[in-house]
Amino acid sequence: MRSKLFVPGTRPELFAKALAGEADALSFDLEDAVAPERKDEARAAVAEFVASEALAASAKLGIVRVNAPDSPWFAADLAAVARPGVSLLNLPKIESAEALHAAVARIEAAEAGNGVERPIGLLINIETPRALAAAAQIAAAHPRVAGLQLGLGDLFEPEGVDRRDRANVHAAMFALRMGAAQAGVFALDGAYADLQDDEGYRAEAEMARRLGFLGKTCVHPRQIALANAAFAATEAELAAAQRIVDAAARAPQRGVFVVDGRMIDLPFLKRAQALLAAKGRA
Repeated sequence: MRSKLFVPGTRPELFAKALAGEADALSFDLEDAVAPERKDEARAAVAEFVASEALAASAKLGIVRVNAPDSPWFAADLAAVARPGVSLLNLPKIESAEALHAAVARIEAAEAGNGVERPIGLLINIETPRALAAAAQIAAAHPRVAGLQLGLGDLFEPEGVDRRDRANVHAAMFALRMGAAQAGVFALDGAYADLQDDEGYRAEAEMARRLGFLGKTCVHPRQIALANAAFAATEAELAAAQRIVDAAARAPQRGVFVVDGRMIDLPFLKRAQALLAAKGRA
């Protein structure tokens, strides 16, 4: 998932266009992009599309960002979109393992009512200081959690943290990445709102990639190419990964071996396998 494109739930005319685009995943938004008086309208439009044959036939991940569990819209969101066509539910405003467990109980009830047999995975937004401090506990709280997503706007703006300072961005990314790593889930970088600042978007995406993030969110189609380029494995990286996998196959009983002058053990092997799998070379 190099790129995840937000699609407002109130813009159903964009759904098919987004599906035909280059983003690896689509996140249909019922939360911030939708005014309170349009929640019902957006929910109905998204529910119809995630149940469509078009999405089912696509290789793209279908994600829905629902409203916060303590909002008046959460129950209706789950009843409408906790359905088989959804790959991940994106949960905002989760700040603790306890809050996550409470949300999961409500999701399970909605799935049972909708006849969902395979539990839907969760992408958890980390967007407050409290949530960031508890990132590892949140990520490990339930096996449904597939990944954590960093929300720098919500995290920084209320506290007056300067996002232009790369050290600030790095500190938040690193904390989230280590929390995700501790639980064995992926980390996904969040949105970048300045649509005219390609260099700023690219810099954050490249920093996230160096920290081992899976990809970055896009709030406009013009950002998709930037994300896909930033998170694409280079031919040199793929070739190195292939050498690691080949060396492991030649010595299956050895826990540690040398490739290109570097000591290689299981974490390096897993990373190499993941790179090749993403490119269809494994």
